Amino acid sequence: MEEVQARSAAYFTREGTGARCQLCPHNCRLKPGQAGLCRVRECREGGKLVTRSYGSVSSIALDPVEKKPLYHYYPGSTILSLGSFGCNLRCQYCQNWQISQQVLEARAITPQAVAELAQAYGNEGCIGAAFTYNEPAIWYEFVWDAAEHIKAAELAVVLVTNGYMSPKPWRELLTRVDAVNVDIKGWSEEFYRRLCGGRLEPVLDNVEAARELCHVELTYLIVPGCNDDDDSIRGFARWVSERLGRGTPVHFSRYFPNYSLDIEATPISTMEKAHRLAQEQLDFVYLGNVNLPGTADTYCAQCRSVLIGRSPAYAPRILADDGRCPACGEPVPWVFH
Repeated sequence: MEEVQARSAAYFTREGTGARCQLCPHNCRLKPGQAGLCRVRECREGGKLVTRSYGSVSSIALDPVEKKPLYHYYPGSTILSLGSFGCNLRCQYCQNWQISQQVLEARAITPQAVAELAQAYGNEGCIGAAFTYNEPAIWYEFVWDAAEHIKAAELAVVLVTNGYMSPKPWRELLTRVDAVNVDIKGWSEEFYRRLCGGRLEPVLDNVEAARELCHVELTYLIVPGCNDDDDSIRGFARWVSERLGRGTPVHFSRYFPNYSLDIEATPISTMEKAHRLAQEQLDFVYLGNVNLPGTADTYCAQCRSVLIGRSPAYAPRILADDGRCPACGEPVPWVFH
């Protein structure tokens, strides 16, 4: 480990004595000494933009890949997971607010060390590294550098992200990424503005771009009275089916009170309704943060036989390990080699 130091940031322009960050749609205009909404990209004298979190780690763990959640990408494997501090959204219900809504003193890891650590876990089924826990978009420079070493080691790079990034840096970063799980916060601009401090449209545009570049799965946290109405669930599922394909995996996750939002947890009946409505449009719909039989299993889109059975402990039983459904011969819907 080494001490955290500020590094030059990518994607900004100088404006007078200040700078305008162009990494995400906020396009923060900063004076010297000011940090952006993400809290980690800061303007210095002369209009230079730096990142204060390069290599700064809040958490490192070896996780099941299903925990990201990625259910159709190397199921049953593990992945080195690491995160930093800060976020470019302000979700009132953030479940990782202790690291996303503040920046703390920390030690740093080098990009090379990330790849070396992932390699060291190879005998435990580790397929690579996932940038997660807080928002990896604002960790851009470190993720870019680490991804180069991870790919050189012939390992996978994964992002668990809100997808709130400007188009150019998003597309460029995805040239080094193998899989993403994008968190769709809700199905209206009003929801994004009021509860998250952002916009929906840039996220949807980025998800469509990602479909052409890497494996994509989506998560939708259901917040009671905010994004759980039938029109929102149906509209979201219809968009996924029409723009990404009905075989795109979608994970509906149950909300629990956290951070500054204290409404009651999502009723189980609401989760079941979302599961049912989305299945009208999509082949692979899962429920998270609940323990409802069958809602984490993968079924054949053709004959509905179980392909993967999953327990709450992320221990999948893969019943179709030869690339086809054992009942009807349909190709399996996941990446596994």
